[in-house]
Amino acid sequence: MPRAIISPSVLASDFGQLTAECKRMIKGGAEWLHMGNSCNLTSHFVPNITMGAPILSCVSKGVPGIFMDCHMMVAEPEKWVNDIADAGGALYCFHLEATSDPLSLINTIHGRKMKAGVAISPDTPSTSITDEIGEAADMLLVMTVYPGPGGQKFLDRCVPKVSDLRTRFPDKDIEVDGGVGPKTIGVCADAGSNVIVAGTAIFNDPMPDNVIALLKETVNDAQARIAASKS
Repeated sequence: MPRAIISPSVLASDFGQLTAECKRMIKGGAEWLHMGNSCNLTSHFVPNITMGAPILSCVSKGVPGIFMDCHMMVAEPEKWVNDIADAGGALYCFHLEATSDPLSLINTIHGRKMKAGVAISPDTPSTSITDEIGEAADMLLVMTVYPGPGGQKFLDRCVPKVSDLRTRFPDKDIEVDGGVGPKTIGVCADAGSNVIVAGTAIFNDPMPDNVIALLKETVNDAQARIAASKS
């Protein structure tokens, strides 16, 4: 299985000190920073984006070498690829529900030298990610809350989708996003997720470094158990 990666969700940070917040997370052990572009409160994808290219560009300049994990919860994700790439995005994750031609979009993302991620919302089955799509993507994201505001309750009914995708794509980065923290990381890790997005659980904790370390350790322990069971 791929290595454990913690990707703090910047939407939960202090936007008045965005660059400093990103540096603080990296110093605390985070490898990626999750740049979510959220939709409206009715869970429909919207035409505009929350954290646009100008903001990402400023962060990229202020934090050289940052890996920006850009989660695009937007309609027509095809139209933002060039802007995000030019701003320094490292991974462009779009929602399968928001495009009619995911393979073409993955190729476009790769053409701009970014990794391509494919996300599914809670009501979308994991089987909607076909073998062809899953193999073409660099990362698969299972949403464990509905796209929208932070701080939502973790939906454990989404966890079996992680298990299915891990069985089908054993070497793929599989990310979970939504309501993930110290109390819910165990089931995510046991199901096979290796990329962990956490927002309020990290940024609202007085000792975020400890939370990052706990999340990573839980994933590593789960992977060790899974590997031992197969040997």
